[in-house]
Amino acid sequence: MRKKQFKAESKKLLDMMIHSIYTHKEIFLRELISNASDAVDKLYFRSLTDDSIGLNRGDFCIRLTVDAEHRLLTVSDNGIGMTAQELENNLGTIAKSGSLDFKNNNEQNEEIDVIGQFGVGFYSAFMVADHVTVISRAFGEENANRWESDGADGYTIEACEKANVGTDIILHIKADTEEETYAEFLDSYRLSSLVKKYSDYIRYPIKMLFTTSKKVEGTEDEYEDVTEDRTLNSMIPLWKKNKSEVTAEEYNHFYKEKFFDYEDPLKVIHSKTEGQATYSSLLFVPAHAPFDYYSKDFEKGLALYSKGVLITEKCADLLPDYFSFVKGLVDSEDLSLNISRETLQHDYQLRLIAKTVEKKIKSELSRMLSNDRETYEKFFEAFGTQLKFGVYSNYGRDKDAVADLLLFKSSFEEKYVTVEEYISRMPEDQKAIYYAAGETVDKINMLPQADAVKAKGYELLYFTDYVDEFAIQMLGAQDGKAFVNICAEDADFGTEEEKESVKAKNEENKDLLDFMCESLGDAVTAVRFTENLGEHPVCLVSEGGLSSEMERVLRSMPGAADVKASLVLEINANHPIAQKLVDLFANDRDMLDKYAKLLNAQARLIGGMTVENPAQLSALICELMI
Repeated sequence: MRKKQFKAESKKLLDMMIHSIYTHKEIFLRELISNASDAVDKLYFRSLTDDSIGLNRGDFCIRLTVDAEHRLLTVSDNGIGMTAQELENNLGTIAKSGSLDFKNNNEQNEEIDVIGQFGVGFYSAFMVADHVTVISRAFGEENANRWESDGADGYTIEACEKANVGTDIILHIKADTEEETYAEFLDSYRLSSLVKKYSDYIRYPIKMLFTTSKKVEGTEDEYEDVTEDRTLNSMIPLWKKNKSEVTAEEYNHFYKEKFFDYEDPLKVIHSKTEGQATYSSLLFVPAHAPFDYYSKDFEKGLALYSKGVLITEKCADLLPDYFSFVKGLVDSEDLSLNISRETLQHDYQLRLIAKTVEKKIKSELSRMLSNDRETYEKFFEAFGTQLKFGVYSNYGRDKDAVADLLLFKSSFEEKYVTVEEYISRMPEDQKAIYYAAGETVDKINMLPQADAVKAKGYELLYFTDYVDEFAIQMLGAQDGKAFVNICAEDADFGTEEEKESVKAKNEENKDLLDFMCESLGDAVTAVRFTENLGEHPVCLVSEGGLSSEMERVLRSMPGAADVKASLVLEINANHPIAQKLVDLFANDRDMLDKYAKLLNAQARLIGGMTVENPAQLSALICELMI
């Protein structure tokens, strides 16, 4: 029989198919099953108006058959089949799609939902096979035809016998090499996993025979091989069902099975959207962060399906970074895919879907915050840091998207609060939103300024997350109220009378304070008296936009610049230590120098900072004790 040749351009395309178009060789099975599904679709569509077909929907199926001994894998269907001319047209000319022609000729029928559009998926078989045979009998034909090819060298078509209508695609799997183990595609369990991964939601059953060894009943050590026919795919996607048809248990099972979690999700978001972007989505908010969530190894993204066929497991473009914790999938019939069905041709479609997905997540989280505070706080414990990064990242570009989802720990009943809730409780005389930053709530409560703020009846926000201060700098004033660090020099929670009193005290003792500042060198930029410390003797406050806590965070980062906060040593003007310092300045300035260093070290410890010279501190304490 004379071998027919592919056209010159088809030879080039076939070489591209095998070597460059597809990223993963395992994709071939998805493509062949998708083509088989299209063939079944065509016959099923015809059966709706042609009683002579004699098949109900439940009679259609796709079957995988493995002959490991002869390295053969067969993908069979009982669909429409192909005539000799159709084999010539569809398989002899690469990029000729019978499915696309069928769809175009039946545009008015909503039942039509074929997957193949490009006519190239079949040739992915040559990535794993060195010889491909297609035996097909078209509906209404008595005889069948066989198409065979070793690849780019050409193909043959001849008449043959086939008992039933449909198509068998028989792959002779390549021999294993040092680089590739092609035998994996002859392993029933490997094939089953690929069906589950890529073709789980093909609408017809995909079946395969499995042989297992079972103990013979009534014997101690006798076993026999038992063959069972298994359906490998789920067929009906959970997300294509109405929400009223799906139980919480089904959602939870699906989530844990697909996303390998041991705990039920906190929130399920199941929606169908029509309009500029038509798609179904099934999203989950996990109950806890994955172990690698805040590491560079974490990959965000939703699984992307087109007509129930998996295109990519993690499409990062579907989620903004601040919602990267969301798991789930999107299934759209509107996507314009490239010929390998692995990437999109037009990213504007994806942007439309991503925009609506983002709005849906935001609205569901807002609803949870309003209606199920306990669950939301559990969510925020796991992923609140990521939301704060959303405010801080990109120079605050996305802050409005997440600002009203933020919670902060508060002195009000020691609970989480929103900024809106904080502002709603502010006394009339309170001018700012007060916060303090530190490693823990307990350490913040030890700050002298914390006592002073709470003594005024003001609520205090506890910033214990390292990104908190950076986030609120991008967030800016809320409802006209600025965020003010109580450990900053511009913290203003004293009365006018108190301010005037301390101003006079500082002017009166300017020489004393300058002497102490000189004694401390570059450890502080100034020393002054204050009346904001209650019963505490001393504290440190920061000048400028960089606080001591921000300095600590920045210094802890790899390759961090040598940053340093500008600190001011504040001394309680109403504490006995103030008069002691005045006396020492008049009578014993050497001792005053030691007191200055001791008070600065004390203030650093109170503020949760390290003491730069512990040995000096120890010597000073011992000297004063003797």
